Amino acid sequence: MREIVHLQAGQCGNQVGAKFWEVISEEHGIDPSGIYIGDSDLQLERINVYYNEATVATRNNGGKYVPRAILLDLEPGTMEAVRSGAYGRLFRPDNFVFGQSGAGNNWAKGHYTEGAELVDAVLDVVRKEAENCDCLQGFQLTHSLGGGTGSGMGTLLISKIREEYPDRIMNTYSVMPSPKVSDTVVEPYNATLSVHQLVENTDETYCIDNEALYDICFRTLKVP
Repeated sequence: MREIVHLQAGQCGNQVGAKFWEVISEEHGIDPSGIYIGDSDLQLERINVYYNEATVATRNNGGKYVPRAILLDLEPGTMEAVRSGAYGRLFRPDNFVFGQSGAGNNWAKGHYTEGAELVDAVLDVVRKEAENCDCLQGFQLTHSLGGGTGSGMGTLLISKIREEYPDRIMNTYSVMPSPKVSDTVVEPYNATLSVHQLVENTDETYCIDNEALYDICFRTLKVP
């Protein structure tokens, strides 16, 4: 099987990532506690790409599955929100890696100071997940380029993983900042500093426009 290890960095990356695991768990017939409750063999066919099998599923007894996911942030708030969310029990507790200080929307803090102090702990978890794979295909990262952690620490992590696993695919889903829905004035600087790192160290980068996401939420999905 060709496994993929998923990483989610910062507030945006963890919010997008949490929804990703909700959707993919429903598709594979996995409940919020990781138990297989599906009714089709197709749901189990490629389940090992994103999930580690803790106990084997049978027709009468659903197996236990754990996402190949690593959740990281420089402050604990987002981690607690994911943990207390609908699918919080799905994740391996050891795979939550977070600091206490935050990056303060500062790319340099995420890349050179606070993020650099935490990155070795994240890489230890990455190695453990990679060792649990039979044939690791690559990594995928969800993050934003506007904040401090997703952009600064996210790109630092990509470069470190690239050094250790140069022949594995590196794929990112990067939420690009938009002036109309901007939180802070430094978002363009954070994004500019990140793009160079993405060009150097990734094989595929899917750029997601934050303004377009807002339009989808408000106009199409009618989110209040």
